[in-house]
Amino acid sequence: VQLVESGGGSVQVGGSLRLSCVVSNYRISSSCMGWFRQAPGKEREGVAAFDSLDFRTYADSVKGRFTVSKDTARNTLTLQMDDLKPEDSAMYYCAADGRALSPLDGQWYRMWGHGTQVTVS
Repeated sequence: VQLVESGGGSVQVGGSLRLSCVVSNYRISSSCMGWFRQAPGKEREGVAAFDSLDFRTYADSVKGRFTVSKDTARNTLTLQMDDLKPEDSAMYYCAADGRALSPLDGQWYRMWGHGTQVTVS
């Protein structure tokens, strides 16, 4: 199984980025999938996720600005990030096969990508 993130970069405050996570050898349909982030010196934070019933959950800090979506035909998870703020700067990770009752809790996810860096200034 491989999870490969892309789409990170440097952007100005108020700008947008779209992250993608292509998953190989694992079907993301009906799977708990999520986006997480970790900034230097801070704990990993759940940002947005789908539970196994495809219900979306967001961290309060990103509600109304970020949108998570799932393309089952391409087996790809995306994160549209709008109105970016400096505090959104972090390494962003895609994860698969989490716990449906706690989709933003990273400890339950079995598979992780290597991350993509987002810098907002």
